Amino acid sequence: MAQPNHIERVAIVGAGGHIGKQFTEALLKTGRHTVTAVTRSGGKGTLPAGVKVAQVNYDDDGQSLVSALQGQQYLVITLSVTAPRDIHSKIVKAAVKAGVPYIMPNSYGIDVFNESLRNESLPGASISAHCIEIESLGASYIAMVCGFWYEWSLASGEQWFGFDIKNKKITFYDDGKTRINVSTWRQCGRALAALLSLPEDGASPALSQWKNKPLYFDSFMVSQRDMLDSIHRVAGTTDTDWEISYEPSAKRYKDGLNEMKEGIRTGFVKALYARVFFPGGGGDFESTKGLANDLLGLPKEHLDEATKRALEMAESGWNPYT
Repeated sequence: MAQPNHIERVAIVGAGGHIGKQFTEALLKTGRHTVTAVTRSGGKGTLPAGVKVAQVNYDDDGQSLVSALQGQQYLVITLSVTAPRDIHSKIVKAAVKAGVPYIMPNSYGIDVFNESLRNESLPGASISAHCIEIESLGASYIAMVCGFWYEWSLASGEQWFGFDIKNKKITFYDDGKTRINVSTWRQCGRALAALLSLPEDGASPALSQWKNKPLYFDSFMVSQRDMLDSIHRVAGTTDTDWEISYEPSAKRYKDGLNEMKEGIRTGFVKALYARVFFPGGGGDFESTKGLANDLLGLPKEHLDEATKRALEMAESGWNPYT
């Protein structure tokens, strides 16, 4: 019997997290993949039904990680921003030792393959280092470049997309009309499932064509103005119901960096988002890099439906740090 020419065995670090859950559920839905959740021993998080579980100890020199990853064909790493800085490298080294050929690093958002954006955005250097390490150790990376997560960013607060939904306030970066690529969590899950359902090699589209490269896709190309117009359609409001202010994106970027130095946690977010909203600053990767949406067979989404989900999140007291 001929062996399947697509990835079947996938391991996910963080399978119960915000994006990890979407990846896991989308992969299982295809019926073509076995998903193993790699979790810390004693972890109490809730995992999607249907996953296998491999518990590991990150303090045992990687031995339990190596054992958990043996036989896996693809590893997806999703880590919280609060994870220890050395944990990503530990996972990568264990995966390479276990013989995992493909690793998707903890890189879900900005285009770190844009040199100026990589150098000026706060996580750019570390994400790039993850990719370099994977390739240098003999495995292959595929980096997911999907733009900021739409619902997360819209619901989280003023430092993200500039929206304070509960108080109906918006701070437009510059004129509020700079358009950037963004993605929903659902689209991210569909993209990974579609990618890993492709033949590993052969005629395009094939998984191998993204080997040691970024995978560009999105849900929408939108500006803050587009987002506010969508909110109006969903909530029945108009500009007169909102307090609208304007601030140069360059100023917000510098202010965010200064807030970080003062120990203000959201300064990081403020600087990160402001930098991506620089006019011509790389937030629109579609125009220069193209998208894989059609190759992956991703559906067209409706902006207002995603906005409605974001409003529901904000109204329920959504906290991005939980």
